[in-house]
Amino acid sequence: MKILLGKKIGMTQIFTEAGEVIPVSVIEAGPQTVTQIKTVETDGYNAVQVGFQDAKPQRVNKPMTGHFNKAGVDVKKHLVEFIPDDGDSYEIGQVMTATTFEEGKLLDVTGISKGKGTQGNIKRHGHHRGPMTHGSKHKRLAGALAAGTYPSRVFKGNDGPGRMGRDTVTIQNVLLVKVIEDRNLLLVKGAVPGGKGGLLRVQYAVKGKEQ
Repeated sequence: MKILLGKKIGMTQIFTEAGEVIPVSVIEAGPQTVTQIKTVETDGYNAVQVGFQDAKPQRVNKPMTGHFNKAGVDVKKHLVEFIPDDGDSYEIGQVMTATTFEEGKLLDVTGISKGKGTQGNIKRHGHHRGPMTHGSKHKRLAGALAAGTYPSRVFKGNDGPGRMGRDTVTIQNVLLVKVIEDRNLLLVKGAVPGGKGGLLRVQYAVKGKEQ
């Protein structure tokens, strides 16, 4: 399973030859560099570690500096591992770009959603509000949470106000509309998680059929 790290640039729209408008998210995917090859003999499992985005050397601690020096690659800001597909081979220092993926395929895109701060139950969970007239004092409250006599307590897990957003979200089966190779850009149909500049993980869809 190949994973390509990328950065969300924003959204725009493109036109097909038939004049159809397609909203797309622009992802700067790669280049990422292979920093370590893990095997069962040395690490207990098989995996490929890749790094994305150059970082200033002074912002990395000594153990990580030694890790990058051993691999002979520049210091990277983000590291992630993935399990290689059968038959795939990688080398330390190998560079992976947006050409890893083909146009017309379906992708799964993972990112961290925008943080909304503390929100009420209506915005956070989609609850309905109470009556707005006839002396109602129940406008946007959460409503009754428990009976008075029994169980005389609030069960755990009830929907209520609280922190919203900043969750890991995966959008599945998004269509890869176009690959701009010279700029390492992926144009995928629709929206992807997070704000501009957010880190994304892109891979071929685990479930879904090609279009």
